[in-house]
Amino acid sequence: MLSIVIPTYNYFTLPLVKELQQQATSETINFEIIVLDDASDNLQIRNQNLEINTLDNCRFLVNDKNLGRGQTINKLVSLAKYNLLIILDCDTKPKDHLFIRNYLRFKESSNAKIAFGGIIYADEKPKPSEMLRWVYGRKRESVSVENRIKNPYKLALTSNLLVEKQVMIDNPFHAEITEYGFEDMVLMLDLKKKNIEINHVDNPLYHLKLDTSIDFITKFHSSLRNLKKLSDKKIISHNDSQITKVFYWIKRFKLVALFAFAFTKFEKILVQNLVSQSPSVFLFDLYRLGYFCKINLK
Repeated sequence: MLSIVIPTYNYFTLPLVKELQQQATSETINFEIIVLDDASDNLQIRNQNLEINTLDNCRFLVNDKNLGRGQTINKLVSLAKYNLLIILDCDTKPKDHLFIRNYLRFKESSNAKIAFGGIIYADEKPKPSEMLRWVYGRKRESVSVENRIKNPYKLALTSNLLVEKQVMIDNPFHAEITEYGFEDMVLMLDLKKKNIEINHVDNPLYHLKLDTSIDFITKFHSSLRNLKKLSDKKIISHNDSQITKVFYWIKRFKLVALFAFAFTKFEKILVQNLVSQSPSVFLFDLYRLGYFCKINLK
């Protein structure tokens, strides 16, 4: 009946699997949990995750080579034996012990093919070195179901997604996306073009792993390079992302070089704020826009 699929990379996923396995078992349904490791280079964590194979209805598999998150999820979908899927990020935790039950009850009462349950962050402040990821997540990713419904495609992620298998088979992650960033956005845009409705429910997961502020900034460098590639290849239009939308306005008025110069001039000052204990999401937006202008000059 239910396949729970989890891509993982250098993350101890066993606690999440144990919780989900207990919840699914209590529902007396046919289920499986498949965790696919994307060729992690941390062998200690990988070996710890092998214990997943000792749990009933659970499997832990490892890619021969790194495929990236999107292609790993595509592979998980192909491995799943049930039509109903829950796709989860490995660094998450259900808000309560009713996570599986909530999705099953939603599906019983609805013909919806897709539902996003939401992502939340702990109220307790993290270590100072992780503050940017926490602030950004709470302001941009932790969105109430009422607000998500107003913009269903933009505010859905595959980090907590209930979806019918055939939908993912018909709409796989793009093969061109092998690096971090914007793979979920492209998938949601594909679904929107086909008028496949995305429902939103109040069934959140806590996002657990917080990158250091420096690592989070570096990840966005990668994601913005990915965004440039997607834009250059016309996989997305300039209106599909707020960054590309503003960038094309800047480009229209021939101001890209000026913005790139300003970014180079003030980058260190911006980073000082972003790695501080009170980072500004607005300044992070300016930083990302400036970096995007910079890489588009090359």
